[in-house]
Amino acid sequence: MTPPPPTTIEGVLDRVVDAYTTLAEIGEAIDDEWSYIQDLTGAWQGRFDEVRAARGADPIGPDVAAAVEAAIGETARIADPHRAVDWLSTFPQVVLVALGERP
Repeated sequence: MTPPPPTTIEGVLDRVVDAYTTLAEIGEAIDDEWSYIQDLTGAWQGRFDEVRAARGADPIGPDVAAAVEAAIGETARIADPHRAVDWLSTFPQVVLVALGERP
């Protein structure tokens, strides 16, 4: 059974971080990109933490939840490590814009 969509920014970010971690793990298959991936994921995790601290309890509408879930769904289709690395910088920006935040 599919869990209900999150109703707060914190709930969305919990799902986003899980998806982002999976992308990073896929990308780490490219040995030459390991340092880049670590730097990138550290920076975006920091940005997610800022948003969580400032607005974590804020409610989100079903349209925002659906947009973020669609982005998460796209990441779940990624199996190629090179594509995963590309999405490590794209996915957080999509999510933050959907939440009304600057990337």
